[in-house]
Amino acid sequence: MGKKKTKAPSNNIATNRVARHDYFIEDEIEVGLVLEGWEVKSLRDGNLQLKESYVMVKNGEIWLIGAHISPLNSASTHIKPNPTRSRKLLAHRREIDRLVGMVERKGYTLVALAAYWSRGRAKLKLGIARGKKAHDKRASIKDRDWKRDQARMLKSS
Repeated sequence: MGKKKTKAPSNNIATNRVARHDYFIEDEIEVGLVLEGWEVKSLRDGNLQLKESYVMVKNGEIWLIGAHISPLNSASTHIKPNPTRSRKLLAHRREIDRLVGMVERKGYTLVALAAYWSRGRAKLKLGIARGKKAHDKRASIKDRDWKRDQARMLKSS
């Protein structure tokens, strides 16, 4: 009797694919998330949406705003979950100071790119980004289509 191979669980929780379309990502940084118990259980189930989320700097701290964590049906009855509450992000002081400088002085934006598990802890990948104009988006779509066509031609020959 052979053993069935089970698929290894993915460390990826959610990705924000819209961010790469709307922004030029200059740099990436990994930060931790401050979560409640029901949120961790829900993340383990993959119930996170980063599409409409953004990151703000307030009082020397960085906050994730607008991320939607859907509560599980089996959540505790004595807790009223708020799916879109603001969540504090954890980073070293030096990193926070660098992010504050880039956002306030150089005009960059902080964007949540992906959420994943790292050694049992929920991590968030932040992107330091500049916004794209409409013609930039068209150019990146054109490049992507050309690369896809190139791959097809190489594959067929």
